[in-house]
Amino acid sequence: MQIKTGGWLTSDSVEMSLKETILQQQNAATKAKNAVQMNTLRMLRAAIKNREVELRAELEDPEVLRVIHTQIKQHRESIRQYKEGGRHDLVKKEEQELLILMSFMPEQLSEEAISVTVTRVIEELGAKDMRDMGRVMKMLMAKLADSADGKMVSEIARKQLGS
Repeated sequence: MQIKTGGWLTSDSVEMSLKETILQQQNAATKAKNAVQMNTLRMLRAAIKNREVELRAELEDPEVLRVIHTQIKQHRESIRQYKEGGRHDLVKKEEQELLILMSFMPEQLSEEAISVTVTRVIEELGAKDMRDMGRVMKMLMAKLADSADGKMVSEIARKQLGS
């Protein structure tokens, strides 16, 4: 961010947005001739831009994180399919891209930490069985949105509500 002071532009000490960080890393990868990272970040920036066009609004960091999360889910599914198809060359490429995407996500909670949160939410809501799963998941995903995989949260909630 730049501030105009006395006719001169000076940089202030505001942290870069996630989009700026992605662009900076893409430029560094281009200079370093790191094709995998450059292409992964180019693909990510395109996905972010597509989402902005779709919403007709500039994305802030939380929305950018959701786009990254979607890309991560797509890469995991591709890895699974390539493994089933015996395409280990493509598995390796997808795994490299996945690691690059994961580097932008906040640290993920452990299974134990998720389990504790699920237990608290179930107690808070007074949930008794699987009929309450929708309410439980809604509250859990609001609390754990970027710090836990939704599939893992769902599995833990099912176990706790099922017993």
